[in-house]
Amino acid sequence: MTRLFGTDGVRGQANGLLTAELALQLSQAAAVVLGHQQADGRRPTAVIARDPRISGDFIAAAVEAGLASAGVDVFDAGVLPTPAAAFLVADLNADFGVMISASHNPAPDNGIKFLARGGKKLDDALEDAIEAELNEPRHRPVGPDVGRIQRFADAEDRYVVHLLQSLPHRLDGLKVVLDCANGAASGCSPQVFADAGADIIVIGADPDGININDGCGSTHLEMLQAAVLEHGADLGIAHDGDADRCLAVDHEGTVVDGDQIMAIMAVALNSAGRLKDNTLVATVMSNLGLKLALRDAGISLRETSVGDRYVLEGMRDGGFSLGGEQSGHVIFADYATTGDGVLTGLQLAAQVALTGRSLKELSTIMTKLPQVLINVKGVDKSSVNSDDEVQRAVRSAQESLGETGRVLLRPSGTEPVVRVMVEAADMVTAERTAETLAGIVHNQLALEPA
Repeated sequence: MTRLFGTDGVRGQANGLLTAELALQLSQAAAVVLGHQQADGRRPTAVIARDPRISGDFIAAAVEAGLASAGVDVFDAGVLPTPAAAFLVADLNADFGVMISASHNPAPDNGIKFLARGGKKLDDALEDAIEAELNEPRHRPVGPDVGRIQRFADAEDRYVVHLLQSLPHRLDGLKVVLDCANGAASGCSPQVFADAGADIIVIGADPDGININDGCGSTHLEMLQAAVLEHGADLGIAHDGDADRCLAVDHEGTVVDGDQIMAIMAVALNSAGRLKDNTLVATVMSNLGLKLALRDAGISLRETSVGDRYVLEGMRDGGFSLGGEQSGHVIFADYATTGDGVLTGLQLAAQVALTGRSLKELSTIMTKLPQVLINVKGVDKSSVNSDDEVQRAVRSAQESLGETGRVLLRPSGTEPVVRVMVEAADMVTAERTAETLAGIVHNQLALEPA
């Protein structure tokens, strides 16, 4: 049987995979696994938030009904980013939280992700326990033991105050363009940047339930680049639909990705004595240029598997303070339990204001090496790490590239493909090496025709 939970909760087309019935059943199961009645008999509590996509209305209603019917008191925070939901779970000392969002996916999709006490993402064991609970008889309290549902009236204000308290320097004098992806940060991101003193120009902040991530936000940076140039802004910040990501654009319209943001922030935190053990946590897909830049700055890099949940696990295991992904999931453990795009944008802008250096200048701390990624289809991805011929080719390519290049072959966790990634000192070498390796993978691991 296919596992219901994916890499980030349960996600799929609303009214396709993700129905109101499933949302209600999942929330009832989560109430049993994550809700713990207090010793004094008080009911468990949960915070629920969502992004503005249109299906969030009926899914949120189903989740709230499921939780309340299972004896959980629900605090409805309305439309807020995923990291806001995580913060509020901890701030309210709730037993758990629920975020309804499909992140950077298009509007027809939606998702449900649960947060444990303290606003932490669930591990596989807890997700499996919730999935198993779906097959158990429902817990149905009666009378005064049913849960209550109430509006979390000051949810956004609490989150904004929390973000402002994280700032090492105000943003007075900076002109910043914000692209909110017509998503969950459309209200709070402009508010917090304005409160921090920035002169803001806002785009992608008119959600209608259907236009989330549609040609805007961190997956479509063209509008932000144009707006930065048009308004002569110092920098631009882009979020995705649930605002757990941040990518940036410098004053010349050049993209500054998650690896570059992490390099800037790692050096800044290290200089301030706030980078735990002089270590950054990032995935194996981060650009080799990040590793080289950190080495030159005397900072260690701890690598994890792809996915922000694995970055979080690596950070928790070592008690590290900074980690993230090239895609813009950046985690500041001193202030957040998950990636927070608004927090990341604020911290990055604060470095521009604090140092008096442009984002373009700050980003030169890292030189991105040309990177080529080829997805090889129709192959036995389970054999990529055991085939002798493939592994010989990988070793030979790595020896040829030396310290200024890197080879990574990885079976996809979500698709029937092998990902061949090559970095090199120049694009021609990267492309040639990747194509050669992709050909060997295809020839060696091709599946027999059905």
